[in-house]
Amino acid sequence: MPVSDYQMVEAWKQVLTLSRLEAGQTVTILTGPATHPQTLSTALIAVQSIGATVNRLDLPPVNGEKALSRDALAYLGTTALTGNRAAIAALKASDLVLDLMTLLFSPEQLDILRAGTKILLAVEPPEILARLVPTAGDRERVLAAQQRIAGARQMHIVSAAGTDLRCPLGEFQPIAEYGFVDEPGRWDHWPSGFALTFPNDGTAHGRIVIDRGDIILPQKCYVREPVQLTVEGGYVTQIDGGIEAELLSEYMATFDDKEAYAISHIGWGLQPRAHWSTLGLYDREATLGMDARAFEGNFLFSLGPNNEAGGNRTTACHIDVPLRHCDVFLDGEAVVRNGVVLDH
Repeated sequence: MPVSDYQMVEAWKQVLTLSRLEAGQTVTILTGPATHPQTLSTALIAVQSIGATVNRLDLPPVNGEKALSRDALAYLGTTALTGNRAAIAALKASDLVLDLMTLLFSPEQLDILRAGTKILLAVEPPEILARLVPTAGDRERVLAAQQRIAGARQMHIVSAAGTDLRCPLGEFQPIAEYGFVDEPGRWDHWPSGFALTFPNDGTAHGRIVIDRGDIILPQKCYVREPVQLTVEGGYVTQIDGGIEAELLSEYMATFDDKEAYAISHIGWGLQPRAHWSTLGLYDREATLGMDARAFEGNFLFSLGPNNEAGGNRTTACHIDVPLRHCDVFLDGEAVVRNGVVLDH
């Protein structure tokens, strides 16, 4: 169901206030061909209503001839900022960048963040943004989970479906995503609501079973028969199952890159207003699937790069898989039991 411009302006104002935007600051809105017009128009109004100076930087699409999907996360090669010194300078000179284009996993984004600029990604449809407006309470809950991860040396994930994965921790700092950017140099994604980290490089081992009803992204599909991943030395070394295992295997093989099979970020969803069931209710080309990534109690793991956390691994392939009904342990202490978060 569509939302009104008024609702979207109010949603933006809440997010910008939480992001500590002040009168006199400079905001640059980064846009591309897929930017939703209502998200852009209401962002412009909300920024100006706070008294900030607003610019729009529109950039052309890239990698369309390489990607197998229209999803913005289906191919993480060069971006429209690669080699674009003028655009990078404008973004570095901004207090806040509203990314309505999708600039994830790029060295240019990391460079802009190091300059102290805040970047907020917001590319889901307005209906999803309005339903998942972040709150201060989201921040506190996610930060508490981040702190628990920071003190742990192993994450162990098991499920009745057969998952039994061990991930040594400590090499990379955990990350909190709660939907707004309240500190200089911070990146976040509206909507979100999860805590994550990356296993020590080359150490994750065990078995992951993607069970019926679990979701694979960017395919944006509910799995209808189990897919089993064997993990050795931090990499998926074998993909077993039926036709869905074959589809995943063939898709990943098209990147011709060993790093595509590395275990990337791991963590769990903490957003009670996100829902497992909503993916099938939206056009697959209209959404990134953030409900699936953030719904409360999922164990979210990914395959691919770790440069977001300061690692050296880059690859054009990025797979996100939220699993249901898992137990997640930090140093033997349960933080999620059968998909229920134990933080209350």
